[in-house]
Amino acid sequence: MTTHQSHPEVLKRLKRAHGHLAKTIEMVEAESPCVSVAQQLQAVVGALVNAKKVFIQDHIDHCLESSLGKIDAQTKSSLDEFKEITRYL
Repeated sequence: MTTHQSHPEVLKRLKRAHGHLAKTIEMVEAESPCVSVAQQLQAVVGALVNAKKVFIQDHIDHCLESSLGKIDAQTKSSLDEFKEITRYL
């Protein structure tokens, strides 16, 4: 795997998710209030979703686009549209 400029950002988000998950486990073991546990679980999910988005966008921007080489205007337009729609993953 090639390291891209965004990988440090992805790692930061994954470590944040790891911390939230560890806290969630502690909260469940301590029988914390359900609402508090649910809020912490939401933080875990949010951190993972954000890491996934950054990682996928980076792959599209660097790996997919560079593998296509020189492209015509129609292909460029299609690629730009593809990049835009993946932001909703």
